[in-house]
Formats: sequence, C-alpha cells, structure tokens
Amino acid sequence: MLRKKTNGVARRPQRTSILSDIAEKSVDRRAFLRSSGLAIGGLAAIGATGGTVTPASAQSAAVTAVETVKSICTHCSVGCTVIAEVQNGVWTGQEPGWDSPFNLGAHCAKGASVREHAHGERRLKYPMKKEGGEWKRISWEQAIAEIGDGMTTIRDESGPDSVYWLGSAKHSNEQAYLFRKFASYWGSNNVDHQARICHSTTVSGVANTWGYGAMTNSYNDIHNSQAMFLIGSNPAEAHPVSLLHLLKAKEQNNAPLIVCDPRFTRTAAHADEYVRFRPGTDVALIWGILWHIFDNGWEDKEYIRTRVWGMDQIRAEVANWPPEEVERVTGTPGSQLRRVARTLANNRPGTLIWCMGGTQHTNGNNNTRAYCALQLALGNIGTSGGGANIFRGHDNVQGATDLGVLSHTLPGYYGLSKGAWAHWARVWEEDPEWLAGQFDTITDKDGKEQPLQYLTGIPVSRWIDGVLEDADNMDQPNKVRAMVLWGHAPNSQTRGKEMKTAMEKLDMLVVVDPYPTVSAVLHDRSDGVYLLPACTQFETRGSVTASNRSLQWRDKVVDPLFESKPDHEILYLFADKFGFADRMFRNIGMDSETEPNVEDITREFNRGMWTVGYTGQSPERIKLHMANQHTFDRTTLQAIGGPADGDYYGMPWPCWGTPEMNHPGTPNLYDMSKPVAEGGLTFRARFGVERNGENLLAEGVYSVGSEIQDGYPEFTYQMLRDLGWHTDLTEAERRAIARAASLDGFKEIGEAGMSPFPSDYDDRVSSVNWKTDLSGGIQRVAIAHGCAPFGNAKARTVVWTFPDPVPVHREPLYTPRRDLVADYPTYEDRKFYRLPTMYASIQKQDFSKDYPMILTSGRLVEYEGGGDETRSNPWLAELQQDMFVEVNPRDANNLGIRDGAQVWVEGAEGTKVKVMAMVTNRVGTGVAFMPFHFGGHFEGKDLRDKYPAGADPYVLGESTNSAQTYGYDSVTQMQETKCTLCKIWAA
Repeated sequence: MLRKKTNGVARRPQRTSILSDIAEKSVDRRAFLRSSGLAIGGLAAIGATGGTVTPASAQSAAVTAVETVKSICTHCSVGCTVIAEVQNGVWTGQEPGWDSPFNLGAHCAKGASVREHAHGERRLKYPMKKEGGEWKRISWEQAIAEIGDGMTTIRDESGPDSVYWLGSAKHSNEQAYLFRKFASYWGSNNVDHQARICHSTTVSGVANTWGYGAMTNSYNDIHNSQAMFLIGSNPAEAHPVSLLHLLKAKEQNNAPLIVCDPRFTRTAAHADEYVRFRPGTDVALIWGILWHIFDNGWEDKEYIRTRVWGMDQIRAEVANWPPEEVERVTGTPGSQLRRVARTLANNRPGTLIWCMGGTQHTNGNNNTRAYCALQLALGNIGTSGGGANIFRGHDNVQGATDLGVLSHTLPGYYGLSKGAWAHWARVWEEDPEWLAGQFDTITDKDGKEQPLQYLTGIPVSRWIDGVLEDADNMDQPNKVRAMVLWGHAPNSQTRGKEMKTAMEKLDMLVVVDPYPTVSAVLHDRSDGVYLLPACTQFETRGSVTASNRSLQWRDKVVDPLFESKPDHEILYLFADKFGFADRMFRNIGMDSETEPNVEDITREFNRGMWTVGYTGQSPERIKLHMANQHTFDRTTLQAIGGPADGDYYGMPWPCWGTPEMNHPGTPNLYDMSKPVAEGGLTFRARFGVERNGENLLAEGVYSVGSEIQDGYPEFTYQMLRDLGWHTDLTEAERRAIARAASLDGFKEIGEAGMSPFPSDYDDRVSSVNWKTDLSGGIQRVAIAHGCAPFGNAKARTVVWTFPDPVPVHREPLYTPRRDLVADYPTYEDRKFYRLPTMYASIQKQDFSKDYPMILTSGRLVEYEGGGDETRSNPWLAELQQDMFVEVNPRDANNLGIRDGAQVWVEGAEGTKVKVMAMVTNRVGTGVAFMPFHFGGHFEGKDLRDKYPAGADPYVLGESTNSAQTYGYDSVTQMQETKCTLCKIWAA
C-alpha cells in the first residue's frame, strides 16, 4: 500500500474508473467485488466459462479431481513457481511453489493474484478491427488475410523495413526465438523488444567489460554476500520476493545494506546506509567512492594485476573526483562516501545490484561500466557472494534478449555480420542467398549498394522517429508505415505525444496481446487498427529464463480461453500468409495444422546458441529440474542427489556443449575456483589478445584443473591443432566442423560410407571456432582439458570502441545545473541505428528557468510494466487506484500544492499530465517522482470510451512517459526516463 488507509478505501479524486460508483462511499473488499460484478469464490472463472457460481456440495467435491500444474509467474524476473489447481479445465486456485529455490513458498501481490491474469474478464476475447471509428469483431481468417495483404502491399511499395516487428519480453524463449527468425525471413532488422528501454545499457556495458551482458551470480548467492550495494534499484517494489534473499544475508552475515537512490524507497527503509544523490550523476558518485578506495589503498591489487586491464586509466579519471567535486556534482557529502567505501572494503565479497535507475540515461553505458569498475577494483567479480547482480524486469526479458529479439543481433548475440548470418543459415538449413534476397539495400555516401541485412535496424526507443523523420535522413529507403506491437506496452516509452502522432500517421497498426494495451486508445485513428488476442503464457508451454540465467519450464495450465491463440501459432499463420512457413518450420514439427511443436523449437535454438551456452538445456533436462525442485540446495542451487544430481537449478547459461555432455550449468560467471566442467569460468577473451602492446589475457591465473596454466585466447580448430588436442575430436565432429567451413566437395555419400577428408582439411577448417561448430566438439575438447571455450582473459575497464572509452560524467540533456554544462557537456549530435540523434543541440538550450524540477520515474509493487494486465486485475486494482506524483513538502508548500490534490505536471517539451499530488519526504527538494504503470488518460482526458467494450482496465491514469522527454544512450539508444525537467502547478 502506498499510504495507510483509515476506512479501507483507496482515495481516488479522478472518478473515471468503472469502480467510481462504489468508490463514493466506504466499502470493504466484499462490497468492492460484489459491485464490480465479481463473485467472492468463483473469481473470473464465470467470465471464462459463461456459467454461474453455485454452492459446491460435498458429493461433487469428492468426485471432482483437482489437477496441479507447475508454472512460472509472468511478472518480474525472479522466476517464482506458481502451482495452479485445475478442475475440469478451469483454473480454480493457486499456491506458491514451496519447493522452488527462488521463491521458497513466497509470492508478492502480483504473483499471488496471477490466476486472474489468465481468467481475467477484461481480456481481449476475439480479433477486432477499427472501422469507421467503431470496434468490430472479425475472424482470425479475416484478420490474417487483411493484415497480410496490407503488409504485402507496403512491402512491394516501400520495402520490408517499412513494417516494424516489435516483440515482447513476455514471450517464452521459444516464441522469442521464432519471432527473431520470423523477422529474418520477412527480411528486416527492424525488430526489437522491451530490453532496449530497460537494460540494453547493462548488456552493452557488462558484455564489453568481461564478456557476457548478464547477471553474474544469482539471487540465492546473495546469501553469501558480506555487503550489498544497491544503486538505482528498488527490489522491495520491483522484485519483492528477491528481498527474501537480501534480508537473509543481512540477518545471517550481518551484511550491511547500502542503498544509493535519489528517492527514499521501500528498499532504502531496510538500509544500513542510505545515500541520496542527484539523478543522472551515477558516474560521479561511483568515482567518488573509488577515490577513497584508491586513496587508502583498499583496492585488490593482485586481482587487478592478474585479471583486470585498464585500471590505471580508471585511476587517472577517478583522481579528478575528490570529495569536494563529488559533492558539488552529486550533492552527496564526501564524508558519507568515505564511510561507504570503507564499508565495502571491510566487507568482502560484496554484491553490487542495479536496475533501471542506473540504465535509463543518455550515458547509461557509462553508469553500468562504472559499476563494473568498482566491483573489479574490490575483486568482487567471479566469487561467490560478489558479482554484478542485475535484476531484470519482465519475466523473460533476459531470455528474449538472449534469443536476439533485437535490432542489432541475431539469436545468441552473434551480431549481424555475414558470418553470423551464415551460422544461422546452417542451423536453419536455409539457403543464405535466399535469405539475403529477402532484404532491401541502400546506397551509401560513396554510391555503393549496402545490404540492410548487415546493418542495425531502428530500435524500439526510436520507432516513432522511423515514422516521423524525413526519409532522406534515415539509413533505410522509406519510412515505417506499419507497426506491430506484439506483447508491448507503448506507455512504457517516452515522448507520448509524438507517439500519438506517429500512430496516427501509420498505414496500419497491429496489436497482438492478451489485453488491448494503450495502443488501442492513445491515437485518434478511425481505421487501420487491428487487435489480435494472444493467449497468456499460462495457456501454452515453454521455457523462460530467470534473471540469474536459469531456464525453467512452464506447463500449460488451461487451454487458450475465448478465441485467443498462442504467439507461436500466430507467427505460423503470418509465415504461412507470407509464403515462407514451409521454409521457416522445415525442422519443427506441428502439434496441429497451425501450431508448431514447442519442444522442437527449443531443440532448434539448442543447435545454434553456442555463444552463450543455450545448447545443453534440452526440454527434457529443464522439465527434469522442474519436477525435482526439492532436490536443489537453496543457496548454491546445486542438486544434492536425485535424478539431476550435481546440476545447478535451471542449468544457468552457459550450459556448454550438447545435452548429452551433461554440463551442470554455470551458477556464478567467471568463478575460477571450480573446473569449467563443473560450472567454473574465466573472463571471456572477446577483445583480442593485445592492445597497444599490452597483454589482454589473464596473467598466471586459470580455472581449477586447466591444462593451460595462464591466459589463452578463444578456442578455434587451429588452436586445438596447435595444442595437439584436435585428435580428441570424433569423426562426426570433424565432419561437422568441415561443414561449418563450407568445404567444397565434402559431402556424405550415403549409408555405405562418407567421402574421405580432403588432404588440406586442417588448413581449411583452421578458423572454425567454438561459436560456429554445430557439433559442439571444440567446446567438448576444450572443457575436457579444463579450459573455457571462450578463452581466459582480463576484464577490461576501458572500452576503446565506445564514445567514452573510460566512463565519464556527462550532464543530462535537460539539466537544472547550467553551471556544470561547460565542465561536463553531453555528446555532439550524431547518427546511429539508422537515425540522427540529438545531444548538444538540446543541452545548449536552458530549459531550467521554465522547468525547474527534476522528473524521474519508477515502479510500484502493485503493478508491472505498462500496467495493462495488472490494472485489469481486480485484486490489484483495489490496492492502487490513482496515478500520482511525489513532491517534497518544501516544493509543495512553495507551489501551493496540498497532499491529495490534483496537479498538472508538464515536461520540458510541453506535454502535460494531470495526476494526484503525494506530498512526501521520499523525494528530495527539486525532485518529482511518478510511477510508469498507468495509461488510458492523455493530457487530462479520460480515454475509457475508446477501448473495446469490456476490455478496458479497471484503473486508468496518465502515463508519466507522456511528460518524459527526448534523450537516448550514446551506445544503445536506451531512453532517458530518470532525469528530465518538469514544472508542477495546481490543477
């Protein structure tokens, strides 16, 4: 609850909800449900079946079997197990998974009410289209035919890049993989998903520091932490169950909890040390802490010498941040940061946890790399209890990212190079020339034709500019004309007013979702909008990757309700319409005429995802773990006996080699205290072996059992040959490597035998490496000799390919501190990801006089993401019925604002939202905070009547992102939501 209630009623000055009638008087929970048309016992099962609730008799109860089905919560990334109780095909009850090592029998409010997500009566029940300003019910056949014909026309006239395929962090791994494959067969890299605007700066920053862009340890491993440092992270509300693991370390180890945040959050309420700082000054804050560590010699010098490159350059930059300068920029006293530094130095290993408070900035990649540098200086990476524990947001945002639903890479972070496409063409058994022919080309400045197949697409953060920008300024032939929002909430993106304009300029807007989302109502379109009902993840099956990299399996709880279809079936229908279903599904069986087999999809990405080790987790192994959760240790995540003995729960990637190799998974990345075969690892050698004459490989340190007792590069066939280990390969593995090298004339010749190996075989396959060998033989042999397939290198703290090789502080585009702009300017305007991007041209203008307050945003415990699902849940809707803005008492008094009153909040680009004021000391003076889960109002106007009948969420409100402004990270195009400017006045 956001505030204590005295009469059980959430105050709601904006009486626009369907709950408004009952909200005028004091009401208890039963009255709320009764007046909302819901029954106490039956919940939404009535709406799902069309029946009525009748008292259960003892006789009927005795003869009705209750089936229990194990699934995973569809909200945040903790990966909590849900035990569904099903009777006669109806989901009648639920319990938390007591055997799950992640949630240990706990649920947050969202997880405890997740059953309503599937059975919810506010769902989109059948395909619809908007025609003449009215929503009309149509059939699936009509929807696919009309949408497909429209897109084909757009493709013929403007090219495949004029259709944007926006995917979802809510898809299963299998659906996410199919989505990226589908976009590839359509012929466009204009494909992306939510990760772009939540953790893309994490992935780029972390992957470019030590190899992989993911959480290094696990929630459970925090039990071993001696200190916990949180920055821009509020797990008490964003990942509530994760707090169990933090509090265990706090109680068990007396581990100090340090929370750095511009806002005093519910997590900060548990802190031993709360550090308030000005939004957008993360780098300055971290360098201020490191200044004290270096000044006192508290860094781990031997760790740095053997496992870290570039720390001297970090030290030189940190020298510019003595306590006085840090306080001038961040507002945080140097004496407090010295105390923090001493606490971290005296309590090792310590974990560092961050979330979107650190990532959503124009220099977000600088923030994440600064966090990494702090942990490397303390020697906290690659050790139990240490690590960079990045809590991801949505339930499968990690998996969807891994599976490549991104505009800059194919599945597995292979990128978009010709070699990457060749690899996936081999996996798909596809003709590379046919694939290439699906893509358009552009003419570069030198007059040469460039295939768009190899160029990054438009990121989701900028799709509106793909519609509104002059085509002459973009690196694609034509503008975006059709937008497919598939499991994505548009109100989670900034520049809401421009998004409305972009939606209205499209030829076609297609929304695929269990709920209609704000996409249905933000615009003023009268035609050309289609709503397709996808079923929830509880109505299908498949794997999902938790934040700690563990894969879990969801079994289907109930059959798809109403006329909804699973996402992978909808993808098949579109592929069939566009004429490439036979090619796309050539190695994937069908459960029915139109539904692909999920397990076959898992096995297909197992065959190709060698880079990150999504190869060992077969469907059978994942299901085995789910069935035997009780055998896994609650801290180490390792099975103690039982059928999965020795495995780590969910086989956290990398799970090397083939499933038959039986690798247990990697619980803690870069931990050299274990053999690689038992889940140990080194830092990845992905940046070469030398830089300016300096060694980039590890020096004299290696994994336990390694036969190479020093640093070494990534494994290729040539490296095996040089070591004399190539003879360990089987004949089948050698032939697979030959196919990877595309040896001419090397073909199987039937059952009688195979063609002999060419005499120059070794020379011609020398460049095949651990990432492109589909047999897994190179990985198998490297691990058999105790080595990591990806090499043994130093982490690098300097990324020479980034705009800022050493992380530096840069003032936000919209900054109230004009005195700091000259000292810490932003970037020059530049063009990347196909679009021009503004930096200096915005910052040079002074908006602070008219917009004096910093505006930031974040999460609530009651709702999730864009909020369409959770605001449509009556149990959650009761808890929080008002969109609001938090304002410090000093600012409120100066502005003449009273607690609970309606106010206008206007962003620096002129869009305003009408919300309730919450006067609180949670925020400091000069700072305002709004949650980002609301939608359905726009600039004071209630849009409820624009929803299809019966599909409007119970609670509507303004979106903070309507008032949020322009601003994008210099590497990934992450949107800026944590430090823009606004003004507030009484409504």
